[in-house]
Amino acid sequence: MRQRFSPPAYRSTNLPPVVITRPAAQAAELAQQIAARGRQPVIFPLLEILPLNDSAPLQAALAQLDRYALVVFVSPNAIDAAFRYLSHWPQQVAIGIVGEGSRIALARHAVNGQNATIFSPADPAKTDSEGLLQALDLPALRDRQVLIVRGESGRELLADALLAAGIKVVPVAAYRRQAPALTTTVEAQLRQLLNTENAWIVTSSEALRILMTLVQQVESSAGVAKIQQQQIVVPHARIAETAHALGFTKITLTGSGDERLLDALQFPL
Repeated sequence: MRQRFSPPAYRSTNLPPVVITRPAAQAAELAQQIAARGRQPVIFPLLEILPLNDSAPLQAALAQLDRYALVVFVSPNAIDAAFRYLSHWPQQVAIGIVGEGSRIALARHAVNGQNATIFSPADPAKTDSEGLLQALDLPALRDRQVLIVRGESGRELLADALLAAGIKVVPVAAYRRQAPALTTTVEAQLRQLLNTENAWIVTSSEALRILMTLVQQVESSAGVAKIQQQQIVVPHARIAETAHALGFTKITLTGSGDERLLDALQFPL
């Protein structure tokens, strides 16, 4: 059963642990905030973010930002990777982002709505490429260049839609993603999680699919049945759809941003 989170007028105690599946570098801050709100955080990364083997194309693209009418960062990881090579942001170049986490990442690098034009989805429950496309003035971008800063792999919907609108798209990779290795430590932790009640925060469809693959490797069909019965907390409608397709029955859609995730965890899900 998929539900959109709406806080009730009470707070429960003795709630199960919260499993944070973000990459390790992004998990610590959320874990601290979860603990501060009375829940037990468990960090179990489902994606590893790695630097590129060759960053020359990224650096070359960033050195010519004034060529672009818009630069789209597909994730906070893309922002952090790009700003390793940037000392400032040219104010005349607009930015496109798809989630509140990316807005926070920009702020870490001193970029905000006061010194840059930032486009993002209007609906906090639809923070994805489709939502960003709705926020952009596509006719105004026709025949102009848009740089998309992304991982080495990912959805092509945004690039395809921009190209279909007559916009010149330049994609550039900023980082690599990979699934964690199934070490004895990872396997032992996953077995423990499968045999206890938890709420799982999953912030990408890719991570959710990796979780199912790991579970199948560890406990086969029995493990799949166990994980499908656990609570999945997701910020995007697309991830909720992926969870439903994978057989999860307890899905909470919170909308974008850590505050919405944290608010949802204050109450029974």
